Amino acid sequence: MGKPKFSRKRYETPSHPWQADRIQAENELIQKYGLKNKREIWKAETALKRYRGQARELLAKIRVGDPQTKKESDQLLTRLTRLNILPPNPTLDDVLALNTESVLARRLQTVTYLKGLASTPTQARQLISHGHIAINGRKVTVPSYMVTKEEEGNITYLVSSPMNDTTHPARPKPDFKSAPIKKEVPVEKPKEQKTEKPAEKTQPEQVVDKPDEIKEEKTVVENKPEVKEGEKQNE
Repeated sequence: MGKPKFSRKRYETPSHPWQADRIQAENELIQKYGLKNKREIWKAETALKRYRGQARELLAKIRVGDPQTKKESDQLLTRLTRLNILPPNPTLDDVLALNTESVLARRLQTVTYLKGLASTPTQARQLISHGHIAINGRKVTVPSYMVTKEEEGNITYLVSSPMNDTTHPARPKPDFKSAPIKKEVPVEKPKEQKTEKPAEKTQPEQVVDKPDEIKEEKTVVENKPEVKEGEKQNE
């Protein structure tokens, strides 16, 4: 049962804490959408998992011919279309083709940045948390609020917010255009074609006449005169 004071988690955590590919992908999403921590990614993944699981069950029931299936599938598709996660006239197969960024793109923080009310996704989060953003004139301080298709055109600064002043230093410049958040696709570099070099012409070996062997010079031995024994004694 648990303690009624503490509510249970409404999201699922990864099965393994240390996965290099998953950690790198989550860090890119945090930087791209200006998220506070990875818990917000896990909440979006849990919501997406719930939508996809419901769509799979409905597809299985359609084959059986359950009359309640049509009603439930219409409710699911209407909800996702209302949140602008799916295009008009969707099917259950379109639900299975969704990814995590489809849910993150409908957060109030992301929509505020795309509308040009903030210079960066991080600034958009700050403006929402400090109470400067309103929907239909009502202040909303939850960056993860899911914006519907009807509310998207009514997101403005709060009437009492100093951000309504066009000369406010924190307000984006009039010529500022927010860059669309798109998924980066790695581009493969074209392979360099190896060009075969022309074969170098080999010159014929030149025959060099070897010099004649140098004859050794004969050493001349000086013929010293013989000294007689009598002369040695006189000396």
